[in-house]
Amino acid sequence: MMTDNIFLKIVERKIPADIVYEDDRSLAFRDINPQAPVHVLIIPRKVIPTHADVTDADKELLGHLHLVAAQLAEQLGVGDGYRLVLNCKERAGQTVPHLHLHLLGGRSFSWPPG
Repeated sequence: MMTDNIFLKIVERKIPADIVYEDDRSLAFRDINPQAPVHVLIIPRKVIPTHADVTDADKELLGHLHLVAAQLAEQLGVGDGYRLVLNCKERAGQTVPHLHLHLLGGRSFSWPPG
């Protein structure tokens, strides 16, 4: 997994991103390698390396990320069906050590994924 946290650099505005949403707890931006017509990454401003690093103190923040995802799905026109993906660690496909949700929509998805 990358040791450099590119997402934190986006939060700190050290590198540009196509930001579609932000508040005091989270930021959402378009993925630079989209896997669907709508592909947005939703991240907490707090650095949590992986889902396995979540603690009781993060419960409200995780709920907030899901509420942001639902709001963005409507805003971006995919409220009729979308997928949320959260990869945990390299074996599952996580490449940036900063917890993030992938909001994907605008096409049909099959099951099982990947």
